[in-house]
Amino acid sequence: MPLRSQPATEQDVIRIAVIDDHELIRHGLEYLLHRFEDLKVVLRGSSIGDLHAFDTDYDVLILDLYLADDQPCVAAVKELSTVTRVLIVSASGRPADVLAAIRSGANGYVTKDAPAELVVDAVRTVAAGGFFLSAGLADILQSELDDGGRPSADAETEGHPRLSAREEETLSYIAQGFTHAQVGRRMGVSKATVDTYVERIRAKLQVGNKAQLTRAALNRLERRERR
Repeated sequence: MPLRSQPATEQDVIRIAVIDDHELIRHGLEYLLHRFEDLKVVLRGSSIGDLHAFDTDYDVLILDLYLADDQPCVAAVKELSTVTRVLIVSASGRPADVLAAIRSGANGYVTKDAPAELVVDAVRTVAAGGFFLSAGLADILQSELDDGGRPSADAETEGHPRLSAREEETLSYIAQGFTHAQVGRRMGVSKATVDTYVERIRAKLQVGNKAQLTRAALNRLERRERR
């Protein structure tokens, strides 16, 4: 679907600050948002300090979660979310990062590989007081929240790696020979979300190829049946 600009009065214009330590991303976001009459980038910077250096009013802050550091800037998110609407646009789609950002007060989270129209929708939604999360992230985040840290049937205390409820469900389908796309349809999530579950399962179970993963899945099912 082509991106369409919408007529807007001066009062309707959403003023946006963009903070990202990559110049290409800053210019790219400004170029994208400039195409819409109701969106205007009023500040671009590479660090949180740039927000304080310029006395500029804005309605939405687009913030990269990692700014020239290997640690997410969740403390800054917590502080800034008390005075403005914060939309995280990050290369990281890791559940831990998404959860940390949302719990710190972010009003939305979009990964940098998202379609352009999704970023535009996210800005408008956040500016209007809503909450925005792209579909794949929403699936993963919901599973993390649903699990709530509860141990699965195979707990670490029993000598077996702990999987979340959604990971256990994914693994059971894999044991039955379903493809990732088929698993996604049965679980009501995207294939990309299933791919993420499988990556996490492989890391926890320390398995590599599909044959090893299937064998691990069958072993867990056998242990359950013996109980």
